[in-house]
Amino acid sequence: MAKRTFRSYEDSFGGHQQRSMDFYNHPEKYVIKPFRIFGNLYYVGDKKVCSHLIDTGDGLILIDTGYQHSQHLLIESIYALGFDPRNIRIIIHSHGHFDHFGAGDFMRAVYGSKIYMSRADTESLQKYPQRALMDICPCPLAVICMPDEVIDDGDVITLGNTSIRCVLTPGHTVGTMSFFFDVTDGQTTLRAASFGGVGLLTMHKPYCRRDHLPENMSEVMLHSIQKVKNEKVDIVLGNHPAQNNTLGKRQQMIEKSQTNPFIDPDEWRSFLKELDDQVRDFIEQGY
Repeated sequence: MAKRTFRSYEDSFGGHQQRSMDFYNHPEKYVIKPFRIFGNLYYVGDKKVCSHLIDTGDGLILIDTGYQHSQHLLIESIYALGFDPRNIRIIIHSHGHFDHFGAGDFMRAVYGSKIYMSRADTESLQKYPQRALMDICPCPLAVICMPDEVIDDGDVITLGNTSIRCVLTPGHTVGTMSFFFDVTDGQTTLRAASFGGVGLLTMHKPYCRRDHLPENMSEVMLHSIQKVKNEKVDIVLGNHPAQNNTLGKRQQMIEKSQTNPFIDPDEWRSFLKELDDQVRDFIEQGY
């Protein structure tokens, strides 16, 4: 297999800023009609960043809230599925970056949702707020969303019929959390999972030096991959749609209504193998 090539730190950040500004100026271009993935699990994100909704039978759980400036898209998606945002009792943020916690403060203030994030990322942002990447956030009104409750490695968050096991998987940030939980459709129960953050942007050595992070964050990521690679997972969820081909799978569901490409017991291992190879190439090339 050919070695991957990576953009420089400067090009990576510049490219991210440019794409974020297009999303800020034209959020309508990034709308996805919300849909059910399987059973009581739904996609309510957009083309830029993922958000997932779980109907627990005793209130809703929302995983990640996207950008601050697109909170109206998130709320519209929830309503479009027939749910009421006032029933979102728990919001869990996978990690402490602006593009994943953006609408959290609004949801808490308006709907009374309780917000969870890892203890490690909470303490990290308290000491080094620049790690939230607000300098490349396109919205001038965006603020860092701090949680009501902190999560530690191995904690389980339970609401109604759903228990989410939280596993600390640092690398993308110091406190990135991965989530494992069951979803049910009739008599069928499957295991869904999300690896909390896979981007290499924040593992560049210049970025680590800038934000007072250990320069071995890529090696930390490799350890995190090993930590969860043997988990049994039937449905792989992404933080951003490209990571698990959310858009392609949704199109397949539309074109072939009898199939569900999100259900793939082999994808978790292949997904993490690809990520492991990518990180090793990143390290080998000196980034």
